[in-house]
Amino acid sequence: MISEPTYLAAKLVSHRIAKHFEKQFDHRDTDRRHIPDIPVIEILIDTAFWASLRREEGYEPKISLAFLPPDLAVNRLIFRHPQRFTPYNLVKLSPAVVQPGIHLGVWVEDDNFYIWGTTHEVPTHTMIIEVAEAGLLVVKQKHRDHARKFVNVAVLKGNQIKVIEDNHWGLTDCPGILSALLGFSHARDDQPESILVQLALAMRSHGRGALLLVVPANSAAWQHSIVKPINYLVEPHEMLPPSENDESQNYLYTDTLRKMIAAVGGYSAIDGATVITQDHQLLAFGAKIARSPHALPVAQIIITEPVAGSAMQLLDATTIGGTRHLAAAQFVNDQHDSLAMVASQDGTFTVFSWSEKEQMVHGHRIDTLLM
Repeated sequence: MISEPTYLAAKLVSHRIAKHFEKQFDHRDTDRRHIPDIPVIEILIDTAFWASLRREEGYEPKISLAFLPPDLAVNRLIFRHPQRFTPYNLVKLSPAVVQPGIHLGVWVEDDNFYIWGTTHEVPTHTMIIEVAEAGLLVVKQKHRDHARKFVNVAVLKGNQIKVIEDNHWGLTDCPGILSALLGFSHARDDQPESILVQLALAMRSHGRGALLLVVPANSAAWQHSIVKPINYLVEPHEMLPPSENDESQNYLYTDTLRKMIAAVGGYSAIDGATVITQDHQLLAFGAKIARSPHALPVAQIIITEPVAGSAMQLLDATTIGGTRHLAAAQFVNDQHDSLAMVASQDGTFTVFSWSEKEQMVHGHRIDTLLM
């Protein structure tokens, strides 16, 4: 029997998370056992939080747990002797699920929570709780089949709670990457919105800060906003998708695409901007941004974050961050049909796009969605 939760944030956020999962549930599906209710969510978050503060041989635990019964899991490994769902057991088992895509399976029977094994596949709308670091939890859901990135529902860091607002007013005029991260897009992993999500994750992975510009294909207008000469220009290489019926070629294409995304993420660590086209051809890296001779300096921009309770901010461009942020905002101010993505060393991530509605640069803070 699990004791009453003592982590206050678990109590404060559980009803909002339960409401989210209830709303996502397809009522045509008769099996709704894995849709969590408020008491279940409280206990799962509370136990995961206290586990996050422990150490295993000096290491901070990285844990991913999924709430579902064993019979709903695919590619599962079932323990002959289930383990009690306690912070101690989560930490002891954490090395087994440190690799992405594998989760500890947790279930409850007669008010007794237990860890039944591990799984690589979970059904849609399964609740996932990830322990990212000490005191930092990310509540996610499996939104659709074959999606590499789960949709974030809430982020809890100590007593700070951020609940994702999926009907945020900023969505009426936003780039596709935001719709993909919020689960509105059903694009495959090789589609533009999904590739941008994977590129954003690759840009964050090296922790050095990065700036990526996404410009129209078959256009040189972007070079008006770049200092000449560009030291690292690249010969464009087009990678044609395979036939849908050719499984071997499809696997090769997917593997090559994954390697190219990782490579672009690496190039983004070099000082300056990495430039790709909207159809994902690498054009340059290490490029220096300068205001186009035909444009005015960017003055103000809108900043929004798709988090409940947040407000639209109208800020002076010089106050939005460091030189990368100002350069990205100026580039989009010059090149309305382009996109700029900025990863900061402190973990924040901002996508800059031109808002036709507001007629100014719109900065979308999406780091909460990328965790």
